[in-house]
Amino acid sequence: MRIQFYVLITLFCGLSLSAQDYFPKNDGVKAENNNFTAFINAKIHITPNKVLDRGTLLIQKGKVIEAGKTVHLPKNTILIDLNGKSIYPSFIDIYSNFGVEKPKPATSGGRSAQYEPSREGYYWNDHIMPENDAISKFNYDNKKAEELREAGFGVVNTHIQDGIARGNGALISLNDIGNDSDRVLADKSAQYFSLTKSVAKRQAYPTSLMGTLALLRQMYFDADWYAQGNVTTKDLSLEALNTNKGLVQIFEAKDKDNVLRADKIGDMFNINYTILAGGNEFESVAEIKATNATLIVPINFPDPYDVSDPYLADYVSLEDMRFWNQAPTNPKVLEENNITFGLTLHDQKSTSSFRKNLLKAIEYGLSKTKALEALTTIPAQILGKSNIIGSLQNGSQANFLITSGDIFDKESVLYENWVQGQKHIINNKELKDIRGNYNLAAGKKMYQLSITGELDKPKAEIKEGEDKLTSKINYEDHWLTLSFNTKEGDQAFRLSAMATSASDNLEGKLLLPDGTETTFNATRTSAFSEKEKDGAKETPVVVPIAFPNIGYGYSQQPKQESMLFKNATVWTSEDMGILEQTDVLVKNGKIAKIGKDLKSIGATIVDATGKHLTAGIIDEHTHIAALSINESGQNSSAEVKMEDVVDPKHIGIYRDLAGGVTSAQLLHGSANPIGGRSAILKLKWGAGADGMIYNNSPKFIKFALGENVKQSNWNSFSRFPQTRMGVEQTFINYFQRAKEYDIKKKSGQPYRFDEEMETLAEIINGERFISCHSYVQSEINMLMKVAEKFDFKVNTFTHILEGYKVADKMAEHGVGASTFSDWWAYKYEVNDAIPYNAAIMQSQGITVAINSDDAEMSRRLNQEAAKTVKYGGITELEAWKMVTINPAKLLHIDHRVGSIKEGKDADLVLWSNNPLSVYAKVEKTIIEGAVYFDLEKDKQQREAIRKEKALLINLMLKEKDNGSPTQEPKKKNQEELHCDSL
Repeated sequence: MRIQFYVLITLFCGLSLSAQDYFPKNDGVKAENNNFTAFINAKIHITPNKVLDRGTLLIQKGKVIEAGKTVHLPKNTILIDLNGKSIYPSFIDIYSNFGVEKPKPATSGGRSAQYEPSREGYYWNDHIMPENDAISKFNYDNKKAEELREAGFGVVNTHIQDGIARGNGALISLNDIGNDSDRVLADKSAQYFSLTKSVAKRQAYPTSLMGTLALLRQMYFDADWYAQGNVTTKDLSLEALNTNKGLVQIFEAKDKDNVLRADKIGDMFNINYTILAGGNEFESVAEIKATNATLIVPINFPDPYDVSDPYLADYVSLEDMRFWNQAPTNPKVLEENNITFGLTLHDQKSTSSFRKNLLKAIEYGLSKTKALEALTTIPAQILGKSNIIGSLQNGSQANFLITSGDIFDKESVLYENWVQGQKHIINNKELKDIRGNYNLAAGKKMYQLSITGELDKPKAEIKEGEDKLTSKINYEDHWLTLSFNTKEGDQAFRLSAMATSASDNLEGKLLLPDGTETTFNATRTSAFSEKEKDGAKETPVVVPIAFPNIGYGYSQQPKQESMLFKNATVWTSEDMGILEQTDVLVKNGKIAKIGKDLKSIGATIVDATGKHLTAGIIDEHTHIAALSINESGQNSSAEVKMEDVVDPKHIGIYRDLAGGVTSAQLLHGSANPIGGRSAILKLKWGAGADGMIYNNSPKFIKFALGENVKQSNWNSFSRFPQTRMGVEQTFINYFQRAKEYDIKKKSGQPYRFDEEMETLAEIINGERFISCHSYVQSEINMLMKVAEKFDFKVNTFTHILEGYKVADKMAEHGVGASTFSDWWAYKYEVNDAIPYNAAIMQSQGITVAINSDDAEMSRRLNQEAAKTVKYGGITELEAWKMVTINPAKLLHIDHRVGSIKEGKDADLVLWSNNPLSVYAKVEKTIIEGAVYFDLEKDKQQREAIRKEKALLINLMLKEKDNGSPTQEPKKKNQEELHCDSL
């Protein structure tokens, strides 16, 4: 009778759960369940750091009433005895798209890009959509909710994963029994951003990462201007952005360097983003820690590569092998460095793989306490919902898991996931665990039976002596059925039995091969244990991090040291010329002294007898070490910064160091008449992006003329300008607008901050310098006249292959030249190029440099400089200046680098021979007194790389042999970017 009463109460509970109190009920009686449920004798994890042994959890109406050792139980309390079992708070996925349909990609709009927005009354860029409301597009997905609950999740924070500004999210309980009035915990849970354009929109801008970052900055400037009431028109996007700024701000970065980029935007606008990480933060953990950002961390660890074929194994780079090996340490490294983070299912191959990867993270050093925090209390804290989710504190929602034991032990079973006080069965907790090892007596013979696998889906192995017999097992509702064949395989035994709590042994009916019915007995000899089955767990082998973490990265970042070069031939690139048998002392990153017979206590002596010491080569025009080159979505991209997209892991940096290059100007491409702002770099291999950028760097910007900017070869027919005449008018229009902007700014009147206009105003004010991609003399003349019209000078014409035709006019204007040595005829507008160009321009008093504009040529600039001796007859020293002091002058850094002079930065190169010789090899490349390339060390690294790859290949083969899924080897070809790369 008592059981019937409880069933009736439960029925009423189910009928009334989703009915709000003011809703009528017409399909049955209206009743409210006021009963309590108490879970007793359980190990209760109230929070990750507060655990009760043999405690009681009391819940009512979907809420935790109390959890403790001595809990008062009201009379109307249903008791559930969980002796030997554990209770944990259900997990929270803070970064989900649950129940929100993925936007469909936009259809093609033809061969020309869409430059204008498709909406009215919203922001000027279609990829900015803060007005999006996840709840308006939400549909509860029962099937997916079941998957999530089986993985331990009770709450998800969902949003529309599309666009740069994505709108707000919704916090949802995974409660199948209720409806959305119960499930929706917050309909505006957070505001979301990313670095990825909308797939549903066609607007071209931005086409690059640097464009995306510039767009985000301008969006915030415009939002502030709008909030001040300075805009007379309606902008629903900016209104939504401002309305939601009090919400949690979540930024999808998905890479360690993008975490740093997102944090910079946050710092700029006083926003504390919670940032979705990429899983590679362990590579730059010091920089990540310095942001003080809270992270959301995926644990979608890569599968090992199938390297069983040695030829295919060569496809896999050391970088990718290392990432496979090191990625599982990421959560541990974050924990060790006290970085706050939550874990997410995001980017998992499948929901079911989450537990496997979570246990792997723990195997690699993540503590169980931190793992639980990252799935419960920290996500709740991030969302500002610690009072209702993430723990089993009084008043919290009754979201909890019932397990057989430690939830982070491989053999533990998740029985139930209670969400908002409603039970969702994952595995029957009353089902007896029959896994283990048995002596099986059947048909007058003794066999060895081993039952493994999952509790409700066991696997059986039967042996007769050393012979393994074919078998099949099924276990359901406590009933076991088992069949196996004899060694010969021609006779089958069939067994059935009911497992009972009274005994660990199994007894039941046996059907012999001849049809005779008898009995069997299986005596349990040991319980099942994954740990026992696998044997002692080996400590994972993890290779050390390198700086940068790719092949040829260093075990530690190079450090400054005192060095004394003895008896070198010193190419000063100064009036002193070339000094024979000369010593150079380096201290504290500077050139301390130049002379004969120098001595210094503690300095490393470098015997440079018969060798040549020069200043480091400076490449005025490069495109190495960049993640993107062009922002081609607008005809002016003065708002973008190459400093935003420096790639410190680019192998071109190391190769350039091997060619004696120590500094370079990383330029925007030539897609637009007005390009982006430059990054002037020291090639400090192993430093982060910020560590490579010059301190107090001079301000430069890329302009371009000619075929590229009018897009004559790009099948674009809708963007202005389409002609060289149009290019001139583009410059005039932008500079006139910038002039008017600057006048208004200086007047003290309120003005809309425009990053693009700010940059152009800097040019007019002489605070920023132009490096202009140029070929044809008519356009060269045109830009000088435009500059003079607005009272500034062009700093450098780069390429400048018809410079010899207008060298006198260039000298009069005061512009420098950075050219190729002998490139010609690679497109129509360079047909008139001649190899005497550099010498002719120099003869007219122009500061001339030789640049590369090419990753391969950049590491052979010494030989490019040598060509000017042949073509033009200039001296070796003057030729050498074209790759040292002259580019330093063009870049306004000649007070620091470009020559060997006391007090300058110790950016030096030691050559085996005359640096202009094809036989010369770089033996050492030094930046600020630290050795960044050493020829002997390079030889050692090649051998170390071979050994490390062999170790990692063996580790991957071992994982494959142990049954791990693998991925196909892939050859990663790094695209070399050029002026016209889009």
